[in-house]
Amino acid sequence: MIVLLTDFGQSEYVGVMKAVICSIDPDAKIVDLCHDIRPQNVIEASWILKNNYKYFPKGAAFCCVVDTERKALAVKTADYFFVAADNGLLWETLKRERPIDIRQIPIPADASRTFHGRDVFAKAAANINLGRFDRLGEKISELKKLQLYRNGREGIVARVDRFGNIITNLPKLDKDTYCVQIAGKTYQMKFYPTYRAAEAGELFLIEGSSNTLEVSLKNASANDKLQTEPGTKIKIS
Repeated sequence: MIVLLTDFGQSEYVGVMKAVICSIDPDAKIVDLCHDIRPQNVIEASWILKNNYKYFPKGAAFCCVVDTERKALAVKTADYFFVAADNGLLWETLKRERPIDIRQIPIPADASRTFHGRDVFAKAAANINLGRFDRLGEKISELKKLQLYRNGREGIVARVDRFGNIITNLPKLDKDTYCVQIAGKTYQMKFYPTYRAAEAGELFLIEGSSNTLEVSLKNASANDKLQTEPGTKIKIS
């Protein structure tokens, strides 16, 4: 199985990557994890990968195409494979899935300068799916680290979903009300166990599926009101 994670949106680039994969491995099963990562936002991609890879069957190869103007890597762990640029995207995931082999994928001379997803990453993922990991390139020992910032009750906006929910990397406390500081402003927000419990037009906190706090606005976009983006620091105490 090949799992795609990109910042390509609903574009032809995703379809072309799938075409390249199928031209190498016609029997490949391809699953879309997410394609609406904000352009070049490695923090958001890192968050989505680290919180979701474990739901896929062992042996899956994750092909991550975000901010690819770095050297291309293929990583093997005990249970999974990952293809990505050396930009830190894999670091949070690989703190849990210990690498046992890292390869640097060579960039072909005829590869497009602007579409390595097609000419490098898709091809590597297809070859991994065919059991050819060892042929991908030379072994290397290190890759770039990208620690998602958290210091006590100060963390970051890790993701803003399509509903406008502001997903943080901060766990909840046993509290009914929180003080939220973001972008130089301070808010008092109630915590609710469900969206239904909140009042219309009320900014509130809820625990999301990644077991961290999310800022929400009932039946509307919290992010339209607060104007954040992945990487913005937030304090919830």
